Amino acid sequence: MKKRTNTAVWIEKENRWCVSVQKNGQRKRFYSGTPGRTGQREANAKADAWLDDNIHDGRKKISALYAEWLEDISLTCGTSYLDQCTRYGANYILPVIGELRIDELTDGDLQKCINLSFKKRCLRKDYKPRQTSTEPLSRKTLMTIRATETRFVKWCRHNKYTALNPEDLAIPKNARTGERSILQPAALQVLFSVSTRLYYKRRVFDEYIYAYRFAVTTGLRPGELVGLWYGDIKGNTVNLRRSINVFDEQTTGKNENAIRSFDMSAEAREAYTAQVQLLKSNGVRLNYNTPLFQLPDQDTLSKRWRKYQHDNGIDPPVSLYEMRHTFVSVESGLLTDSQLKMLVGHSKNMDTAGVYCHELQGQREDLAVATTAAFRKAVSTAPDSTTG
Repeated sequence: MKKRTNTAVWIEKENRWCVSVQKNGQRKRFYSGTPGRTGQREANAKADAWLDDNIHDGRKKISALYAEWLEDISLTCGTSYLDQCTRYGANYILPVIGELRIDELTDGDLQKCINLSFKKRCLRKDYKPRQTSTEPLSRKTLMTIRATETRFVKWCRHNKYTALNPEDLAIPKNARTGERSILQPAALQVLFSVSTRLYYKRRVFDEYIYAYRFAVTTGLRPGELVGLWYGDIKGNTVNLRRSINVFDEQTTGKNENAIRSFDMSAEAREAYTAQVQLLKSNGVRLNYNTPLFQLPDQDTLSKRWRKYQHDNGIDPPVSLYEMRHTFVSVESGLLTDSQLKMLVGHSKNMDTAGVYCHELQGQREDLAVATTAAFRKAVSTAPDSTTG
């Protein structure tokens, strides 16, 4: 390894660190716009990597490398993930750093993508949203931007285009969790007592009713519900092995925690048992790979769920994914965070309660009653200071 004998210096006019090194008669400069000693170390690290033959071509534009990354991950990932990376790159990342060379990229540039997106939302100049919103991006969207940046730079590092290893990319402190609705107790009562919808103003049985009930009592993702087979349930245990995404592709789920097993609650068991009886009465042969709820795709289920809510006065309506939020909200006071993560298939660093838990009507009143009881118990058991 060729040793660097100088160190990066701060160039006031350019507002960045610069270090110049030479190898085999070729001289190159490496930069970092990050202020302070962190930026100096970044510039030095880039120079050291080049001297050590770790960097192939730092002059490539980030937009070109991003396209290469998308092509590379398309070989191993699902269409939905590829679509997400494509959209997030086009909408939030490339408008900021796409024209930079990879050897110019700094932590500060990646942070700028997050900060600008937070305030301005989509950064594409040719983007015309269906609905104009002035609300900042949600915390979850910003976290996805950060994750996409990190994975892309990691790919660049592994392919020896850069030595940059971004750390401490921050989500703005005032970023808020996106607003979600959940089924409140009155709506849940309707769901578990009414099994019909309207068809030309006549009440008819909704053949997906048990899918709705199973979804809200298990917290399954819509794709997991569509992908569930009869043979995936043994006794009282649900074994999730696959998911069907919005592109009608079979995958192993959203993340490495999606493949999981859990035992059904009494309500989930009732929905499952009723669905099996419905299949038998309709003459469906029950084999291992028989789709349990006979759902053609997520879109069909979503449309039917919206109609069920409309026909039965559930307002405000909730999406299929918000039924998952309902499950977490109902269970949050009864289970630990680790138990919730196991049930819904979240990673260890996912803030399950913070993102998915919402207030059920009556919870604040119950909390006040519980607090009152706790204080009364504490007071009643305290020694009487007036005696003696």
